Amino acid sequence: GKHRIVIPCSGHFKEEYEKVSKLYMNNQIRTTKYTLLNFLPRNLFEQFHRVANLYFLFLVVLNWVPLVEAFQKEITMLPLVVVLTIIAVKDGLEDYSKYKMDKQINNLLTKVYSR
Repeated sequence: GKHRIVIPCSGHFKEEYEKVSKLYMNNQIRTTKYTLLNFLPRNLFEQFHRVANLYFLFLVVLNWVPLVEAFQKEITMLPLVVVLTIIAVKDGLEDYSKYKMDKQINNLLTKVYSR
């Protein structure tokens, strides 16, 4: 069978605890969706899964073709850029508030039962 090894993190077992504890995952809570590195690509990926955003992107791309051009290229891009920016700011603020809440929960003091 399986067994569990418990090593105290104090006293003369501290070095062994640090060595063994690197092998296991921590128990921190993480409910955020984004990191600083993946925010822009992941957010754009999620936004372009919406049919309306794909439609406006299609209109922007279509307007760059000289034969089909109906408006100025920049004017066609404006609604899409505004909508994508507003949604990205909203998603970023929501994710940041989740990050702060996670940090607060992960830093709570806990009680440990010990004989």
